[in-house]
Amino acid sequence: MNPDTAQTLGSYLNRSLFSIGSSAVTAGGLLTAIVFVVALWWGASLMERTVQRVIARRSADEPWKYASLLMLSRLLRYVVWVVGTLIGLNYLGIDLTSIALLGSALAVGLGFGLQHVVSNFVSGVIILMERSLKVGDFVELESGVRGQVSEIALRYTRITSNDALDVVVPNSEFINGRVVNWTLGDAYRRMHIPFGVAYGTPKELVREAGIAASKRIPGVVENDKKKSTVWLVAYGDNSVNYELVIWADRVLTTRPGSAHADLMWALDDELHQRGIEIPFPQRDLHIRSGTLDVRMASAQAPTAAVINPPQG
Repeated sequence: MNPDTAQTLGSYLNRSLFSIGSSAVTAGGLLTAIVFVVALWWGASLMERTVQRVIARRSADEPWKYASLLMLSRLLRYVVWVVGTLIGLNYLGIDLTSIALLGSALAVGLGFGLQHVVSNFVSGVIILMERSLKVGDFVELESGVRGQVSEIALRYTRITSNDALDVVVPNSEFINGRVVNWTLGDAYRRMHIPFGVAYGTPKELVREAGIAASKRIPGVVENDKKKSTVWLVAYGDNSVNYELVIWADRVLTTRPGSAHADLMWALDDELHQRGIEIPFPQRDLHIRSGTLDVRMASAQAPTAAVINPPQG
């Protein structure tokens, strides 16, 4: 390189562009810091992708562990970004204490403007540490959202419903609201299927039909501690009301709508095979005055009747 060109380039790189506090920022220092920070950010992203590939191979059978480690890798990337940026500023010759006041003011502004983002971020970390929510869990939120947890990110959690709809829920909703986790501790759940039969139907026959219906559905648990049964719960206006009570495994638990429909279908078949009547609403009509002419048409001979109200 020409000595004159090198001297000119060196003088340009050493020229002060601006000052932060008592520190002068030169063009060369600024260029070096930018290259360092960009390289650091690229390296952090590459490190995160490498860690994710390793995690995916080793945690393929444990999706909840994969989600936790994935979130930790993202946190590690953010830490590397922050530390690397501070190192770059220090290399630039900037006294970090001189920008503390500016950083405090910026933090206050961001605190007001991004409080929901920060709240979701902190909630994601809490979910990660407590492990009260895992990928694969079937949950129901206070807002009415119900489905299987398919992804837990730092800011949001993705829930996939049984209709294949993806709902993105802020993490703060899991911390501040009521969450029903159907598969947190036990893989089984008890389900109640209400139905009614006509008065006069033998109770033992109804129980037999209910238990036979439960045995036709795959996923209904039958063992010494968990057995299907039929409860008589109420005497209704038009029917005797029962409940078919079964224990469902994880598969049935995560699709309650179709499980209920399958059980009702099997129960209707079993009741029909045993000649058990499913009643419909009936009403008694009492005439207090006047005359009501009732005619019943048939294929053989029409009949007519006149109903007079009781006297007195």
